[in-house]
Amino acid sequence: MKYVDEFRDGELARRLGERIAAELQPGRRYSFMEFCGGHTHAIARYGITELLPEAVRMIHGPGCPVCVLPIGRIDQAIHLALERGAIVATYGDTMRVPASAVAAGPTRGPSGPLSLMKAKALGADIRMVYSAADALALARRHPDREVVFFAIGFETTTPPTALVVKQAAAEQLPNFSVLCCHVLTPSAITHILESAEVRQYGTVPIDGFIGPAHVSIVIGSRPYEHFAEEYAKPVVIAGFEPLDVMQAVLMLVRQVNTGRAEVENEFTRAVTRDGNRAAQAVVAEVFELRERFEWRGLGEVPYSALKLRPAYAAFDAERRFGLHYQGVPDHKQCDCGAILRGVKRPVDCKLFGTVCTPDNPMGSCMVSSEGACAAHYSYGRFRDIPVVAV
Repeated sequence: MKYVDEFRDGELARRLGERIAAELQPGRRYSFMEFCGGHTHAIARYGITELLPEAVRMIHGPGCPVCVLPIGRIDQAIHLALERGAIVATYGDTMRVPASAVAAGPTRGPSGPLSLMKAKALGADIRMVYSAADALALARRHPDREVVFFAIGFETTTPPTALVVKQAAAEQLPNFSVLCCHVLTPSAITHILESAEVRQYGTVPIDGFIGPAHVSIVIGSRPYEHFAEEYAKPVVIAGFEPLDVMQAVLMLVRQVNTGRAEVENEFTRAVTRDGNRAAQAVVAEVFELRERFEWRGLGEVPYSALKLRPAYAAFDAERRFGLHYQGVPDHKQCDCGAILRGVKRPVDCKLFGTVCTPDNPMGSCMVSSEGACAAHYSYGRFRDIPVVAV
């Protein structure tokens, strides 16, 4: 298949690994953060860390939209379904993210953390959808019910949400609204680099970033130029195939060795400097910046998320239902926050692979296949077992 098989050539990958090793500076260690969950999944699935020299460390950043979604936002969606009688529609991975025990309410059965999936088992009308358009179709089919689209994701999934809000306005659908949790990539990267709060939580030195693929198709490479210049950190935008990632690492190594901090585009077959102008325009028409938004693992990040503009306030679920956000701490033994910042690896968490598995996730990093913990559980956990000669 064109543009797939060519980028999964094992022999080329091994040769790229050898080239990376040959170009490393003796005695130097390199730490690169891949910001996109798709890259985290690819690195685990294709064993890329085994092809890289020991001196190159890949840090899994907060680029999985389900992983960075704070518990308090899940609680809001559960409240709408259980207590307000709304139909809540959302994407599949979001259904399994653990919420808080408080979300169950005093009369909702056994204590312990809920999730949208568990709330559905308690009788809440929660629907998994494949697209924002599916949520809008639900509102058309159920004119007597409030339908709330629990919208999450980075810049990739934001344009479809904007389009359905515009369509709902055009059709004057009175029963459709959006609980908007769309977040922004550049703001989060900047926050990682400069925030005193994040440094207080703990961070690791980062020499450069592998920029996200699908997000960059929408926003282009231009938004990364500011922090590449301001913070002297190179960025290489890469596709999701193993050779994409290997080539991006080589490009980052070369930038670090020569003291450059530029935005380079490895994913030239899909990403341009200016991105998708039409998608950007519809997002700008429907959404505006929130002053602050909580991210799991990063705390409150200024101007890092979106909300509906006043012209579309009638479709804002937070306004319609009078919701007030309340932050909720993670499980005391869950290290998702530290893993999202690169301070810890999945195997450093006491819950990993024991009480916390993809079938029973205790934290959001184990929910999505793009989460660092789920990716390592699926593809890497057996590498942690020492080999003993018999």
